[in-house]
Amino acid sequence: MTDLHLNGRKALVTGGAQGLGEGMARALAAAGARVAVADVQDDLGPKVAESLGAGHGFVHLDVTDDAGWEAAVGQAVDLLGGLDLVVNNAGIEITSLFVDLDPAAVSKQLQVNLLGTALGIKHAFRAMRPGGAAGNGGVVINVASVAATIAFPGIGVYSATKSGVDRLTRVAAMESGKLGYGVRVNCIYPGLVPTAMGAGLANDVARLGLFPSPEEAVGAVIGLTPSGRLGEVTDMADAVVFLASDAARFINGVGLPVDGGMGM
Repeated sequence: MTDLHLNGRKALVTGGAQGLGEGMARALAAAGARVAVADVQDDLGPKVAESLGAGHGFVHLDVTDDAGWEAAVGQAVDLLGGLDLVVNNAGIEITSLFVDLDPAAVSKQLQVNLLGTALGIKHAFRAMRPGGAAGNGGVVINVASVAATIAFPGIGVYSATKSGVDRLTRVAAMESGKLGYGVRVNCIYPGLVPTAMGAGLANDVARLGLFPSPEEAVGAVIGLTPSGRLGEVTDMADAVVFLASDAARFINGVGLPVDGGMGM
């Protein structure tokens, strides 16, 4: 049995300053990895990195900025002494009925959730492939959502972007294999977690009249979940540790539901 340790691994986690990303950064560090917390939040990000202890650090990153990705990956390689894991977690959700769609809000979700993930794959591959700045292969883990597998009202565009993350994952895994990059690419589908984003969604769908109250919206999600509860940050973070580890060495190009059965 292969241990779920990541000793000696070097990881970059986008959106690592709070929420799921912070939890993932902490779980990776606890498993033995050195972590670069990447985020636009220059106030929170360094505090999270510092709390992880020596050997970890913060890099500023707007995931929609191609040049920003190049700089952040270079800084992470220098900081960590290499790079063999990128977690593309950064994402946004803007709740809206289709009859009220705001093109600017649609564009923002496409930019962060889809373009940001695609650029993350691009620069992970460039760093990890033979001849790259790190050059020893590795793992990319993208964060999709149970929203990619169910039809939940009020999150049409978000759901579409997370379905797109699934497709990016599978094509990237195939390209990596065909071109000999030595990089596995997988994604996870988190269920609803009571982070700031999750709480915001519950409030939003109630405000739009889709549910009588935020509490009833949460209850509806739990009712659709065979495990009978919301997800926790640690549920998602532990799945990332597993996919990053050698225990998942022959898992490639797939999406792992971490949703208590909600999306089955």
